[in-house]
Amino acid sequence: MSKEHQVVERARRAFQTGKSKPLEFRLNQLKSLHRFINERRKDIADAVKKDLNKSGNSTELFETLSLEGEINVAVERLTEWAAPRPVEKSLVTIADEVYIRPEPLGVVLIIGAWNYPWVVTLQPLVGAIAAGNAAVVKPSEVSSHSAKLMEELLPLYLHEELYPVVCGGVSETQELLRQRFDHVFYTGNSTVGRLVMEAAARHLTPVTLELGGKSPCYIDKNVDLTVACRRITWGKFVNCGQTCIAPDYILCEPSIQNRLVEEIRKCITEFYTDDPKNFEDYGRIINQRHFQRLMSLLEGSTVAIGGDSDESQCYIAPTVLKDVTGDSKVMQEEIFGPILPIITISGVDEAIQFINDREKPLALYVFSQDNKLIRRVVAETSSGALVANDCLVHFTINALPFGGVGKSGMGQYHGQHSFDQLSHLRACLIKKLNMEAANAMRYPPHTDKKLGWARIFLLKQVNLGRLRRMAMLAMFTALGAFIVQLRRLGSKQHPIPYIVHYFVPG
Repeated sequence: MSKEHQVVERARRAFQTGKSKPLEFRLNQLKSLHRFINERRKDIADAVKKDLNKSGNSTELFETLSLEGEINVAVERLTEWAAPRPVEKSLVTIADEVYIRPEPLGVVLIIGAWNYPWVVTLQPLVGAIAAGNAAVVKPSEVSSHSAKLMEELLPLYLHEELYPVVCGGVSETQELLRQRFDHVFYTGNSTVGRLVMEAAARHLTPVTLELGGKSPCYIDKNVDLTVACRRITWGKFVNCGQTCIAPDYILCEPSIQNRLVEEIRKCITEFYTDDPKNFEDYGRIINQRHFQRLMSLLEGSTVAIGGDSDESQCYIAPTVLKDVTGDSKVMQEEIFGPILPIITISGVDEAIQFINDREKPLALYVFSQDNKLIRRVVAETSSGALVANDCLVHFTINALPFGGVGKSGMGQYHGQHSFDQLSHLRACLIKKLNMEAANAMRYPPHTDKKLGWARIFLLKQVNLGRLRRMAMLAMFTALGAFIVQLRRLGSKQHPIPYIVHYFVPG
């Protein structure tokens, strides 16, 4: 029996005791996870610095603050999320209890990613805990310092059997995927995503795949380029471009390409100085394999900004390519690095066509002051998310589902979406054994008369909320009429209040 098999079996046995189900236990575990983040903030920042050369402030902004926000929302709203959810009834079930009951799935496998090693690994864990599941956490071995720290410290704060951390590389991940889980939550690239889905299919296990793709950014020629380029430069080059929802390429008309390049150049200097290599808030490529992959993408393209590199430090300067075409090497795969190609198109029609001719992206960005144009892009394209006049910020909104469509992924999470994704929404109908006469229409023989009644009772939905509102309105109308009547009966000779005068004669 492998180590991974033993870990999963322990988690399943712990889940079967029912320990993870009470709301009080879930809340305590979520609060312990919050305490872990607060007490180990410096340790987390040090690990991320070693993995990705991120500054402490960057780690705080993009990792720990997002986690704290996710936990706070879950703690505040968990009672509401976990409560039975009444649904509309038909006339047949009007006297019955009909509701949806969220229930834990069981044991969840969470496979994290290396680019944001804490937030993309532990945010799904927040949802798993909130939903009452056990969860096996597999951090990415590529961000090795963060993975090691997670393995060492997380068991000091969370229930060790219900929420174990398993470290290791490809062989350990493959062994985990051979085990039976009740849900697999994977964040990473589409190549591994296919393998995860294939392994899960052997056990008929549902999956959430948070993948990526080439997220386009269309810039309208009439937009304020200064503001647009500040937001695009930030969204593209934060974390050295290693963000799954970073703008992958720009679509714009030829008339604004040169202005665009100059505005981005100014923003790069403003954000990262003239020497990004020695600026503390500019990171590094995760390893040499990814460095070499990124450098090869520059082949055959015209460098307009940057292009400098240092393989010994896995450093690539913020780089902009111009006059790129759809056939260029840099357009054949997700970039996932600090390289921003600009493709010129004739206008919004061609931009929409260009986007729709390719796989559905995880995010789509459009910069325009024309609301009609924005609504058109919304209506005529498909993507995991669409953001107008900004980049990345939709990730910070817990109320919005985060996830892909098509090749960019399946499933969604954040806030209640995480809870629902990792819950079984069980349909419940509780009937009584009386009123048997009302059920006669469904028993044989099935006559025309019974069929007529069935059409009425089965097809007519009863909106109890609307009925309650109508009843309230009727009650207030009657109360108003009653008060008017009291006023009419009141006597000016009697100084006592009308209602007392009405109920106490003389």
